Amino acid sequence: MCSIPQERTSRDATIHIVDDDDAVRDSLSLLLSTDGFRVRAHESASHLLASVEPGDTGCVVTDARMPEMTGIELLEAMKARRLSLPVVVITAYADVSLAVQAMKQGAFDFLEKPFDNEALIACVRLALAYEREEQFRAAETQTIEARLQTLTARESEVLERLLHGMPNKVIGRELGISVRTVEVHRANVMLKMNAGSLSELVRMSLAAEQARGKG
Repeated sequence: MCSIPQERTSRDATIHIVDDDDAVRDSLSLLLSTDGFRVRAHESASHLLASVEPGDTGCVVTDARMPEMTGIELLEAMKARRLSLPVVVITAYADVSLAVQAMKQGAFDFLEKPFDNEALIACVRLALAYEREEQFRAAETQTIEARLQTLTARESEVLERLLHGMPNKVIGRELGISVRTVEVHRANVMLKMNAGSLSELVRMSLAAEQARGKG
């Protein structure tokens, strides 16, 4: 259930309305544009897919049941094309299985008609905030990966063991090097990764690992 955040989100991004019903498209476009959003209306899912590219910012508000391509199929197509815009799915039918299916395909939220105007506006704001956070995380992960690439093979071995909670003495015994050498490698890892503490180093490494798992 969406709740209205305290701060308004940036209006630089585009809100894409996808619905085969002209009246619904016009109504939603008017609602969101009146509230200050930049809006673009699409009569079909295929029209949206032809209009957006990876890297575009904003979010999508789509009807669940449309001819040619449904909202669920749109989610699948967007995932296949690596379009990361968050999607709010709307429907006139109280269909729990459809809601579950939409969420499994990566929908940001699911709204049942008739919904309160403020509920939709709140969801759009949260979707945009989520998108900006995702973009920040992606950029941060790329930076972390770039730093990991600067580590030598030995430094990577030390890092791997640090992440498993091994003390320097155990790491040195496993790698056949002195504790002092382990400390030097550890210091180099912290410096190259720009980590202020071991906990920060762990957080960055886990973030990179999770990003690889999603790829």
